[in-house]
Amino acid sequence: MKITPDHTCRVFGSPWADVYCTDINSARHYGKHWHATYGLGLLESGAQSSASGQGQVEAHAGDLITTNPGEVHDGRPIGGASRRWRMVYLEPAVIASMLGDPQSRAGADVALTRPVIEDARLRAALRELFRRVENGGAGQPPTDTHVLACEESLVQTCALLLNFHSTTPPAREIEVDLRRVRERLGDDLLNPPTLAELAATSGLSKYQVLRRFEKTYGIPPHAWLLQQRTERARGLIRNGLSLAQAAAACGFADQSHMNRLFIRHFGFTPGAWQKVTLRALQ
Repeated sequence: MKITPDHTCRVFGSPWADVYCTDINSARHYGKHWHATYGLGLLESGAQSSASGQGQVEAHAGDLITTNPGEVHDGRPIGGASRRWRMVYLEPAVIASMLGDPQSRAGADVALTRPVIEDARLRAALRELFRRVENGGAGQPPTDTHVLACEESLVQTCALLLNFHSTTPPAREIEVDLRRVRERLGDDLLNPPTLAELAATSGLSKYQVLRRFEKTYGIPPHAWLLQQRTERARGLIRNGLSLAQAAAACGFADQSHMNRLFIRHFGFTPGAWQKVTLRALQ
């Protein structure tokens, strides 16, 4: 955290070395500069005027802001003393991986088409990405489940950005049976695969497997995995395992995590379920 009277900046990492985020509240006037990464941000409050590859533009609270690698831009507040914005920065290789070509420099040929965007779906997806990434920054190594959740949000955000606000051509549809993907996801509840591994299993891009999985099974892979863990824990508790043992066996971070998901999925706590099953065994 860097703080001066007119400038507060927080930078935080993600589960990937080539993706990072910033949260800035600043009255500063930034001079012209450029980044080697793609940038996608949300102006949370205030307003700003900035240079861009398409000339001078203005952004107001709720607007999304973007920069391409090498695009010269600047920024100064308008209509007030300061403004606050959050950004996610993506190396070109990340964009290439979204296009199904992580080993090439294909991402470097993609251009974001507008420096200021109004898009409610993309704004909601970006906010969820920020939330998930920030929740994993408590000083502990991220769990496989947290990485999968962040990866889903990253892919969803990038897909909306690339499909509607970039020079990327539309991806062609491929018919694939997703049962192998579901089986792969359920094979090891303690060490779930990444979205990239699920995509490799199906031959789809990460966005395609995310969208197809939700369309086929009603919920995205991360939510399906949590439901599967909760159902497995319910069965183990019914068979006599303690709550702590069931939580550990099913990959929950701790017993309170299992408790929250039980309430969300079933409407009752693991303790209440344990009491019912104990009575049934007497």
